[in-house]
Amino acid sequence: MNAFFAPSTPHGYLLLKARVRLDRARADGDRGASAMEFVIITAVLVVLAGAVAGLIYQLVTGKANEIEMPETPSGDI
Repeated sequence: MNAFFAPSTPHGYLLLKARVRLDRARADGDRGASAMEFVIITAVLVVLAGAVAGLIYQLVTGKANEIEMPETPSGDI
């Protein structure tokens, strides 16, 4: 097993919980279809939110790096 997805890590725990919920959804028959759709829609929305957050971060960081900092005055006030 990959150490990144070991159950003792946060990623592994989330993956384990997702698998448990997916297994429960599949076992319930008709109820499982709506639960699985909810899981898929949620996963897609999380990925989209992450992509938008990454894009915003890149844009803000790029613009912040373009700001020229003036020299500090070194004389008497």
